[in-house]
Amino acid sequence: MLDYEASGPTSRVYFSQRLRLHYVDWGNPGAPPLILLHGGRDHCRNWDWVASRLRHEWHIIAPDLRGHGDSQWSPDGYYNMPGYIYDLAQLIHQQQLAPATIVAHSLGGNIALRYAGIFPQNVRRLVAIEGLGPSPKVLAERGVKPIATRMTRWVELQRELAGRLPRRYGSIEEAFKRMQEANRHLSPEQARHLTQHGVNQNEDGTYSWKFDNYVRVWPPYDLTQAELEELWARIACPTLLVYGKESWASNPAEDGRAAHFKSAEVVLFEKAGHWVHHDQLDAFLDTVREFLAE
Repeated sequence: MLDYEASGPTSRVYFSQRLRLHYVDWGNPGAPPLILLHGGRDHCRNWDWVASRLRHEWHIIAPDLRGHGDSQWSPDGYYNMPGYIYDLAQLIHQQQLAPATIVAHSLGGNIALRYAGIFPQNVRRLVAIEGLGPSPKVLAERGVKPIATRMTRWVELQRELAGRLPRRYGSIEEAFKRMQEANRHLSPEQARHLTQHGVNQNEDGTYSWKFDNYVRVWPPYDLTQAELEELWARIACPTLLVYGKESWASNPAEDGRAAHFKSAEVVLFEKAGHWVHHDQLDAFLDTVREFLAE
């Protein structure tokens, strides 16, 4: 039996921009703070395997991003990076966690990297699992599209989502099978755990994923590549950029993005896709422990 099953985390809430946001606290408040930040369409309990192994060394806090998990959905269905960054800033400010260590995945990694560039004094060490966002090539392709074209497409996508009902599964088993399809590296135990914590039961007895469908749409405008690079260059803490060799994500050591950091190391994991912390848990934890102990 895994440790978290015997003594799991405590659910707590905090408020940011009038939203009621959820996080789990794994206890050990006298230890240094470690924030675990999940990715898009995910939830805070995806970190349970990592948290259960590190909880005796750290005071672990894992939030649900707005629109995800057990956090409130944005009333206007609009999700952008400033909002996500503010939520993280409020969590750290309200719980007096600075300087905090952060381990973050995908969208969470993107949020954490920007936060660390804005408030470099508040982050002690940072591990970002495939968190740099789209590759320079993809960003360049997007950049040539006129703003009117991008805005038009955003309006179209918002309208489509307005008429899209959350997918309903007849049973936990159906949702579990979908989870397995999404990541073939997951063990049945992992997939079932992520599913159980990732769905709500509807009034008619069916199940739907907890995240708001509107999180699927990225805003039509964001920071420029130069502005992102400026933030990366401001990060003062040692930074570990983690990538899976079987992932679709571009390697920042090869595409030039890693060069914009003062102190960043890129680590690639064999037999791992986008969810490195699931696909190669033991190797990932060994690497993270060594990095955090330096």
